[in-house]
Amino acid sequence: MTPAVHGHAPRISAWLRARPARAGHTRVLAVEGRSGSGKSTLATAVAAEPAAPVVRMDDLYPGWDGLLGGVDALVEWILLPLSLNRPARWRRYDWVDGAYAEWHEVPATGTLVVDGTGSGALAAAPYLSGLLWVEAADEVRKTRALERDGDLYAPHWERWAAQEERFHTRDDVRARADLTIVTG
Repeated sequence: MTPAVHGHAPRISAWLRARPARAGHTRVLAVEGRSGSGKSTLATAVAAEPAAPVVRMDDLYPGWDGLLGGVDALVEWILLPLSLNRPARWRRYDWVDGAYAEWHEVPATGTLVVDGTGSGALAAAPYLSGLLWVEAADEVRKTRALERDGDLYAPHWERWAAQEERFHTRDDVRARADLTIVTG
């Protein structure tokens, strides 16, 4: 998966640089898809070339039932302030303590990559310069996710998958994507 994903990154970075900034002076790329599809790997690779910060939705969700809460945090803490050319910051959710923890500043680089389910929400759409959908077969995704997160994720797989399905159907994320990358 990694060589194919990294092969796409320079083209996606160039494509993003040609897009208009829609969150104030910042171009925001949402890297969307289902769990285990390869979003984080691709987001990291795309962000490397312009040296852009990456905000991970995993840090914004308030727990296993918090997909929509993560979307609210993304818009309120990051996208809306950027659209007003104000500093943006976000709080990291501590999965062990079950509460939000410290604040993090979003560096003002002119480009931001947001990685994770919810980044392409309809509520975020007005601020996005691009929406990237990352696709992989269900069995590939599950294998990747459980290899990555193991026992931590296994008891929550079905619960999270149902939440993703409802969200992606409601916001029609895949159909609204500017680009689709198949990773497996």
